[in-house]
Amino acid sequence: MTAPLVAHLTDFVDELRRRGIEVGPSNLIDAASAVEVLDLLSRPQLREGLAATLLSDVAQRGVFDRVFDLWFPIAFGKRTVTTDLPRDENGEVDIPAVRDMLSEVLADDGPDADARLADMVAMIVDALGRYESTRGEAFSAYQALSAVNPQTLIAAIAAAMAGGDDGSGDRAGTDPMNRAAARARAADLRAAIETETQRRMADRNGRERVGEYAVPQLPENINFLSAGAREQMEIRRTIEPLARLLAAKLETRRRRAHRGAVDVRKTLRASMSTGGVPIELSHRKPRPGRPELIIVCDVSGSVAGFSQFTLRLVYALRQQFSKVRVFAFVDTVDEVTEYFDHGEDDFGAAMHAMISTARISTRDGHSDYGNMLRGFVSEYADSLTHRGALLILGDARNNFHDTSIGALTELVDRARHAYWLNPEAQTHWGTGDSAATDYQEAIDMFECRNAVQLGRVIADLLPI
Repeated sequence: MTAPLVAHLTDFVDELRRRGIEVGPSNLIDAASAVEVLDLLSRPQLREGLAATLLSDVAQRGVFDRVFDLWFPIAFGKRTVTTDLPRDENGEVDIPAVRDMLSEVLADDGPDADARLADMVAMIVDALGRYESTRGEAFSAYQALSAVNPQTLIAAIAAAMAGGDDGSGDRAGTDPMNRAAARARAADLRAAIETETQRRMADRNGRERVGEYAVPQLPENINFLSAGAREQMEIRRTIEPLARLLAAKLETRRRRAHRGAVDVRKTLRASMSTGGVPIELSHRKPRPGRPELIIVCDVSGSVAGFSQFTLRLVYALRQQFSKVRVFAFVDTVDEVTEYFDHGEDDFGAAMHAMISTARISTRDGHSDYGNMLRGFVSEYADSLTHRGALLILGDARNNFHDTSIGALTELVDRARHAYWLNPEAQTHWGTGDSAATDYQEAIDMFECRNAVQLGRVIADLLPI
């Protein structure tokens, strides 16, 4: 490898590390060895070779691909094409005609299909994605995709794949296999337009600046409260491996901690052989026991996603506890343990059933932590014992209702351990209708905005 290529590969790996992907020295050496034998003119081969040597988790692939496109672009500058998009009599781009062309190109499996698609994408970005910004010419993937709308091409692509007859009679394009293939190619078109737009903006503004908004976060770093449906699916995939790591860590802590209290009589008797100096401590026989865990979670609005992720994680660790009881609320608290007794595989259905049928909202439908706390003290205070731990999940946004700090203090006093996990950034606590700073005076409150913070807090705080 030449020195410039080694430096470029090292800078690429440094960027992956800044994005949160752990790449060790041995991985970098393996990547360098792979580059020596790969065809550098084949970007797909280079991409897969580097991914195989640098990544340890498939969930990191989305971040890797975006960084790869920035550091190993397909070309620099505008792509040279010999044709233009079809236009109407007014000289405007004929969108229906463009969609027909795209359907034919995406359905084509010929040897020049990739080159034809690349030309089409370049023309689409140039004609439909270009706009004038305060700094001059710029390109928008959103603008180009809004005009083309790849999702609307699926039926046409499937019909073109079948040659107009896919065995479904007059309903050409409805064959399931063709539809699945067409859906994948429509997604490829969307990705190609985003990549081409990103490449052109990187030429103009530099890859570092474009990377600030073009490269997604790792699933474990995605904010619970701002995650969309697709991002929530990615976060869910991080829970199981995180639970395995935490279970091993908690079990190790339990083995080390359960040595039993010091037996003073045995220690003093043993010290007689060393002149009365207690060199070795004798311990009583340990009495192993697993603590109880009480979870009280806010399931209103966007906070429900955070509560669901936390419940998934805790239930994956439920063997570490003698009993796990779950209580949910919006403005009224109700025990919902029975909804989650079927295992974590049914969590989505369990959450839906719980929100639909449990007695968790009896007032105005807005979060009311004060009423929840008073209700918990009144109906479920006996569930907290000296062997138990209390875990409250929620953003503490109380809609300006009474906070009932006294009720929270009583619950904290009853439990052996009590913690509050808040999915909001700590800088937002106490702003607007947030009562976090008030509750913080009565209970230890921790910021848990993503899976990394959640795993760290759970590992450090859960009793053993």
